[in-house]
Formats: sequence, structure tokens, C-alpha cells
Amino acid sequence: MDTADQLVRSASDGDVIEVARLLEQGAVVDAPNRDGRTALDRAVEQGHADVVRRLVGAGADLEQRAGEHQESTPLCLAASQGHTAVVGVLLDAGARTGAQGRLGYVPLVLAATTGEEGHPQTVELLLDRGVDINAVMKHKTALDWAVGFGQEEMVRRLLGRGAVPSAQTLASAREHLGRHPERQRKSEGIAAALLAADVAPGTGRASGTEARNLA
Repeated sequence: MDTADQLVRSASDGDVIEVARLLEQGAVVDAPNRDGRTALDRAVEQGHADVVRRLVGAGADLEQRAGEHQESTPLCLAASQGHTAVVGVLLDAGARTGAQGRLGYVPLVLAATTGEEGHPQTVELLLDRGVDINAVMKHKTALDWAVGFGQEEMVRRLLGRGAVPSAQTLASAREHLGRHPERQRKSEGIAAALLAADVAPGTGRASGTEARNLA
């Protein structure tokens, strides 16, 4: 097993002592293993914040391709997995929070929508660090995506943090209801949350009347 493979395996295992030893012996921090994965990529994926901190301190590239299919970045990968501590380490190191990677992923959108109800703690951390709550990924905000996936609790959380409903938000809600009529109750809960936001018409935002019609 060559040095790159050893470093990636140790990072994946969360062995920060071995990672430090290999780096001190001259291992190249971003050298890929035989599968094309780097130590930072695998440490992020596995949620090993201490290892990520050590790798970043050794100069690991925060913008490198990450994920099984190399379509992501370390921050997007951590956000999508709900590894809040890792997200914090990457933000401390200066990781960008806008659209990134080959597919233009937005970390906040991934944190809000991956899984059954997203990753609330990761969302809160990103927002506490000043991430734009209305940032757009593929023409939709995190709120739009959460509405479209029927994630009622995340919708309420985002609205509570200042997300702005729009015509796209309601279009996403109608689309979700059309695909999943059996989830009428959850759709009504989302509509009620949008209605409670009490956004005035004529501003490019969703109107209360539209939300009532959805419910």
C-alpha cells in the first residue's frame, strides 16, 4: 500500500494520530488513492472533524472535488451528510458557501433538504455564520426545495429564520401536492406556515391569498 492509500485509509478511519504521522513523514495531503479519493474527501464523508482540521491545517484544498462521483466539494459533502462539526471546521478555514462543484451545489440547500427532514443543526450553523438564506440552486432557494419535498418542519425553520416565500415557493408546493396527493395533511401544514409568514402581494413574494388557495 503506497503512502497516498495509507493516508486516505487513516483519514477515513478517523485516525488523526496516524494522519499526522504520515503528513510529517512527507505524505502529500491531497494525493488521491487508487480510487481517486483524497484524505480530506473521505474524512469529510465519514464526519471526522479532528482529521479534517489536521488536513486543512496541512494545506488541503477546500475547493477540491469530493464525493463518490466527484461532483461535490468538501463543504457540500459535509452539509449533505449533516456533519455539523465538519462544516464548522471548513467554515473556520474559509470555505466558500455559494454555489460550487461541477453541478453548482449550494451547501445550505443540501443541508436543508437531504434526508427526511434535512439536517437542522447544520442549517442553523450555516445561517449563524451568515450564509444567504435565499441563495439559489437551480433556480430555487432552500425554502423552495424544502416545500417541494414536503419537509414541513424544515419549511417552518427556514421561515422562522427569515426565508422569503415567492411565487416559485408556491409552485413547488403545488407540484409536491400533485405528485403526492396522499400527503394532503402535510401540504396543508406547509400552506399554513406560508400563510403565517403573512407576505404581502405585489412584491414578487407569495401572497397570503395564494397560500390560502393552496391549503
